[in-house]
Amino acid sequence: MSKLKKYLAIIVLIGLALWGFGSVQGNRSTSNTSSSNQAQALTVGLEVGNLAPDFALQTLEGKSITLSSLKGKKVILNFWASWCPPCRQEMPDMEKFYKENNNGEIEILAVNLTDAEKSRADVPTFMKTNGITFPVVLDEKGKVGQLYNVSSIPASFIIDSKGVIQKKLVGPMTYESMKSMLTAIR
Repeated sequence: MSKLKKYLAIIVLIGLALWGFGSVQGNRSTSNTSSSNQAQALTVGLEVGNLAPDFALQTLEGKSITLSSLKGKKVILNFWASWCPPCRQEMPDMEKFYKENNNGEIEILAVNLTDAEKSRADVPTFMKTNGITFPVVLDEKGKVGQLYNVSSIPASFIIDSKGVIQKKLVGPMTYESMKSMLTAIR
């Protein structure tokens, strides 16, 4: 009986591998078709040049924010947690950048990976202690972190005013790097 289970497991794994390979090949042919025809709509995905996947999360105050509601603005979409040293390092520069560029054309949307926090209460404490005024939304179930395939934090996506990912970053940003990246995109 245990040999049968092993064989079945091997067959299932081979089948999944073949299915995955076929999906990748299918996606390649789809993306080649898309790139050859500029009139087609952009693909939603996580690569530079893809439309950023939309989501809705709530702020600490319970206000719902969707990424799509920020269309028309350049967006720094940042994933972070209060216990993360590199996240803590970049927050003062993000706040400075936000205060100096809060002109309606640029937005920072910080997604707190709340499911990775020791306590949900750490988030407002961190924000108050550090004078964070840009929008912070709570990913309490980790679904948006998974949607964006976030495996290391901080992680940021620089999104243009049309909702297209222009740059992906892992690690802390500086004021200067934010300024140069957002100046370079439309």
